[in-house]
Amino acid sequence: MTATICPPGTAVSGPCYPSSLSDEAWGIIQPVLPVRDLRKGGGVRKYGDRLVLDSIFYVLRSGCQWRMLPRDLMPWDAAHRWFTKWRRDGTWDRIHDALRRQVRIGAGRDPEPSAAVIDAQSIKTSEGGEARGFDAGKRTAGRKRHVIVDTMGLLLVVAVTSASVQDRAGGRTVLARLATDFRTVSLVWADGGYANFVDSTLLSWARDALGIIVEIVKRTDDVKGFKVLPRRWVVERSFGWLVRNRRLARDYERLTATSEAMIKVAMIRLGSVRRITGGARAGSLPR
Repeated sequence: MTATICPPGTAVSGPCYPSSLSDEAWGIIQPVLPVRDLRKGGGVRKYGDRLVLDSIFYVLRSGCQWRMLPRDLMPWDAAHRWFTKWRRDGTWDRIHDALRRQVRIGAGRDPEPSAAVIDAQSIKTSEGGEARGFDAGKRTAGRKRHVIVDTMGLLLVVAVTSASVQDRAGGRTVLARLATDFRTVSLVWADGGYANFVDSTLLSWARDALGIIVEIVKRTDDVKGFKVLPRRWVVERSFGWLVRNRRLARDYERLTATSEAMIKVAMIRLGSVRRITGGARAGSLPR
């Protein structure tokens, strides 16, 4: 990506990239960043939070290797170190969740959702790394992203597994996390792949063990060709948001935990910040 010079008076002086935070976006994300604890060595550091985010967003958006981070941003090892630190200490989760609530409140919704949509996406991987397999149905060698989003398409839960893991098996994982983290959700829409006769207990298990109704949205037999299914297009759009970032067009990460964190970073940038600043349309389902 080509850099331009940041306007005078912005928080960062020097080159700006298309992936860099605007002043408006920075004003939204700054209040939800963790406060540094001076007693734990969290005082003044060499690189500010905005530069940390701009450097990580550059890797996400461009898809470059960490070692190829431009010299006018952070040193690559420092940027990678902060990305990993925030993954391990839950900072990415806290930023993501705070911004998601802000988007929902701004749209006139309750902070926590009552309904959601589940789906899975198979994605190719680079060589190496854990949890790689083959999805025979999609004919894809790599990993699978199991996600649950709210009715605005904002991420609630994500689990990255081998592509060989069946949607129903991955569905159990993310539904269990959903029940723990979002007790307000009582209804989840899914496609027919989650109700296959081989694992017909998934729907009853979700109802009896988790208190969640999984409603299957099926294509009617009399409809031919492509058709946007109600309740289903929201999660497809969320997958579209993810792959706009070249780092997520393929899974380059060695660890699945890193893949999950990178997905949350993408949703922070595209799903939440752009919604608040008006950079993305806020269409959603009426619930």
